[in-house]
Amino acid sequence: MSDSASMLVQIIEGALLAAGRALTVAQLGELFEEGERPSAADIREALGVVSERCEDRGFELCEVASGFRFQVRQSLSPWVARLWQERPQKYSRALLETLALIAYRQPITRGEIEEIRGVAVSSNIIKTLHERDWIRVVGHRDVPGRPAMYATTRQFLDYFNLKNLDQLPALAEIRDLETLNAELGFNEPLAPAANDAAQVANGPDAAAASPETLLDGEPSAAEDGGHAGDSADSVDRDEAAEEPGVPGSGQ
Repeated sequence: MSDSASMLVQIIEGALLAAGRALTVAQLGELFEEGERPSAADIREALGVVSERCEDRGFELCEVASGFRFQVRQSLSPWVARLWQERPQKYSRALLETLALIAYRQPITRGEIEEIRGVAVSSNIIKTLHERDWIRVVGHRDVPGRPAMYATTRQFLDYFNLKNLDQLPALAEIRDLETLNAELGFNEPLAPAANDAAQVANGPDAAAASPETLLDGEPSAAEDGGHAGDSADSVDRDEAAEEPGVPGSGQ
């Protein structure tokens, strides 16, 4: 390896460590002056060297939707997690089912989620997913009431170590959402209603949208207003129950 190539590798390593977030190839290129800027191919080659250097180490170089980042290997999480005293946040089974439906049927409205699951979706579930920056509003369905249509965000992909939506396990290749549950890193099986969601999502009327379309633009905080799902008698009973949390991505 030439001196210039070795220096490029060191610069990229240092930048990724200092940034504390994922960086794209273009962002790494902007670290250099115009006259000395390496090509995108050179940067990707250097990233390959950085990745090789991480072998047999406690951390790895991972490419997610927002770019490249260093993260602790997931196999080490039982030990590394002890650095923090607070308990990880836990989510209800209803929230995880709702998130899975949005991921596979996006763009999807709250009413469509309720039709698949057979129960109303609590406003707290939508609020929590917005606060986590896992979902955003991408438009409104052209029907009476113009309900908001939800899709996942880059933050959702980053959290689950996904580069794009195509890396989600294909519904045609899984029998039920218990398999999806394991694929996404959830610790507990999902409720039977979620299995119905998988069957509907795999049908011919499933909404289709490209990852590029759904990930463009800024997340919106808008929500459906005055939704019938807010009825106290019809809201998910397990919404407030504690369930095992979704494991982090090493961020």
